[in-house]
Amino acid sequence: MSFTALLVTETAPKQFTHALARREISDLPEHDTLIRVQWSSLNYKDALSFSGNKGITRNYPHTPGVDAAGVIEDSPAFEKGAEVIVVGFDLGMNTPGGLAEYIRVPSEWVIPKPQGLSLRECMILGTAGFTAAQCLYRLQQNGLRPESGQVVVTGATGGVGSVAIALLSKAGFNVVASSRNPEQATWLLDVGAIRIVDADELTEDAGKPLLKGRWAGAVETVGGKTLEVLTRSMQHRGIITCCGMITGSELHTNVFPFILRGLSLIGIDSAECPMPMKKEIWHKLSTDWKPDVLDLIALEIPLSDAADALGNMIRGHTRGRTVVRIA
Repeated sequence: MSFTALLVTETAPKQFTHALARREISDLPEHDTLIRVQWSSLNYKDALSFSGNKGITRNYPHTPGVDAAGVIEDSPAFEKGAEVIVVGFDLGMNTPGGLAEYIRVPSEWVIPKPQGLSLRECMILGTAGFTAAQCLYRLQQNGLRPESGQVVVTGATGGVGSVAIALLSKAGFNVVASSRNPEQATWLLDVGAIRIVDADELTEDAGKPLLKGRWAGAVETVGGKTLEVLTRSMQHRGIITCCGMITGSELHTNVFPFILRGLSLIGIDSAECPMPMKKEIWHKLSTDWKPDVLDLIALEIPLSDAADALGNMIRGHTRGRTVVRIA
């Protein structure tokens, strides 16, 4: 049986092409669960895989897509026709991903679709939304409450950032959005921010060992200098959740924020999040935490447009979440 997939091929060292291609079920890995994909979504990790980043995907040809939602075709653990999602693990990295009509994965990666969400809504959230929700989960787990003070979200127009704003706002927090896109200010306010700050403002006075404590919490999605300065700008007992490195992977700071202000810096690892926590967070996303602005955050495209959208993502020309209609 053949199906359509977005296929990225390495034609020469560091040279890659892409096309919608016909693949055979037999081309898929010999895992135990076959899923007919109906929806996927685009994440920055997909854009890196699409562009040939060997730190994400070692071998090509390859189909990106770290998210997939669809129905079971064959599995020892699920009934045929059951609606399920796969988010994270190795999907779309070194295992052919969700930008295809079929995937085959270990049953241990598969989660039954949460009852309060449609398959499409699951993919509007996807890895980015789950990452944002894990940030909220860890912030609350470590004692952050709305009365603690303002929470800043960096990279606010991105997938993680925009969902984080929506989740934090619904949870009662006063959310400040950091962005380099002033034209998106109205949209960010509609998503749930109370005000917008220019991203460059967060990196001012970077040379000082401690800065004025401005933020009770932070969802930090970009890394580099922004994360460095945020560590010095948090209030006493401030909490930063760190989940991205778009502007840099190194962190240069000092111990003063940690030993004088009790700063907590928490790393967020979505791909290998333990399954019990993953299921708990997805349950929250389908009930009390479900954002009211999913359609405002989402842009829906067909699979045929995914390559162009991934190219735009690498160039920083996307907003919110892009959900891909596969079926």
